[in-house]
Amino acid sequence: MTAPSWHASRRALLLRSGVLLAAAALPGPASAHAARRIVSLGGALTEMVYALGAEALLVGTDTTSLYPEAALKTPKVGYLRQLSAEGLLSLRPDCVIGTQEAGPAVVLAQVRGAGVAVELVQADHTWEEVERKLLLVGRVAGREHEAQALLARLQADWQAARQRVAAAPRRPRALFLLSHTGSPMVAGGGTAADALIRFAGAVNPAAAAFQGYRPLTAEALAGAAPDVLLNTTQGIEALGGDAAFWRRPELALTPAFRRKALLAMDANHLLGFGPRLPGAVLELHRRMQDTTA
Repeated sequence: MTAPSWHASRRALLLRSGVLLAAAALPGPASAHAARRIVSLGGALTEMVYALGAEALLVGTDTTSLYPEAALKTPKVGYLRQLSAEGLLSLRPDCVIGTQEAGPAVVLAQVRGAGVAVELVQADHTWEEVERKLLLVGRVAGREHEAQALLARLQADWQAARQRVAAAPRRPRALFLLSHTGSPMVAGGGTAADALIRFAGAVNPAAAAFQGYRPLTAEALAGAAPDVLLNTTQGIEALGGDAAFWRRPELALTPAFRRKALLAMDANHLLGFGPRLPGAVLELHRRMQDTTA
């Protein structure tokens, strides 16, 4: 090789090395396999996408994705338990994220069959559920480092909330009711509402009687003797307000009726098991302690 050609080759090598070093220094996704078009099924998962600064990847959400406000403007694919393959695929996602509550299963199988990744996490109404959701979003969105940092902060908040609840002087009896129409539906064991009641330092008298939601008779409500009744703000609004709620005759048989002890919170905040769970537990705990003082 002649000297000029050797120098030319050396300059080319240095130039390529410089380009590679510069490219390595540029910010980019944490994972080479991060999704670029995500559909989020579940308000908590959608909140986490925004919390990690990955909202530019969202091409669609379900109808429970109402927070933050910007999520209201995202294209909606319907309720997370009543999805259609056509609605999901029309948004051309490369990944759909949700919990195992999403469905129907045949629809998600069709989406997978079309070549779209479907990532689901277990929903068991525990703090670990929150952790699983956050780590899933971090991995799918290529925000693993941000997810780990946020998780550390949330874990500290969770421990502080648990310590505050453990130090409370009272453990009131609390029932979560859905009472839009007909007989009130009461949350028993294995429900998100039951978990929140326990986390907030109260006792759910229905948990030992049954799993899931059931209508309760006036006699059963009287026997449960709740000190406080819980609902969602959406449920109370649909019913026509607090006054309409208390007009249900069976509620008059409860201790909660005598003090009009009704606590309502936003459904996603109360039952979503997302990044706001420590705050939701603390708020519910404080309000129940104040109401039953």
